[in-house]
Amino acid sequence: MASPSPWDKKSPNKTSSSRIRVISSHLHSSTTSLSMASEKEAALSAAAVPPSDSPTIFDKIINKEIPSKVVFEDDKVLAFRDIAPQAPTHIIIIPKVKDGLTGLSKAEERHTEILGHLLYTAKLIAKQEGLADGFRIVINDGPSGCQSVYHIHVHLLGGRQMNWPPG
Repeated sequence: MASPSPWDKKSPNKTSSSRIRVISSHLHSSTTSLSMASEKEAALSAAAVPPSDSPTIFDKIINKEIPSKVVFEDDKVLAFRDIAPQAPTHIIIIPKVKDGLTGLSKAEERHTEILGHLLYTAKLIAKQEGLADGFRIVINDGPSGCQSVYHIHVHLLGGRQMNWPPG
């Protein structure tokens, strides 16, 4: 297990601390790809604590408290390279304001603009990254969908032939 990260707060809630440790070790992985088991473990650990509007690792990236390799930024979204890529190109695209949108299943009509902007931004970044042959967009939702960070985010994957079925 990785040493505690600088953003791992001491918490009286053991489940929350466990979740942060799993996500932290997942983020500090020295391998180029995570196993499905560790993704599943992170998602199940994250699901043990009900999602809230409390800050996530993505909020810390937005606030520049945690470094990232930013590939795109505008007033609404931030996009950066995943530190444990699952494809030659693996970029995470997040809204800068969560507004209760912890996952796609929590979307309300007021979120339609940002959801559309996330997808349009993915298209712009795919072009910028030279993914003319195609790419995949993934939005994980909930524990069975392998969501480990409860701040909606889009995975842009490309640079290799994708397989079907995906999961």
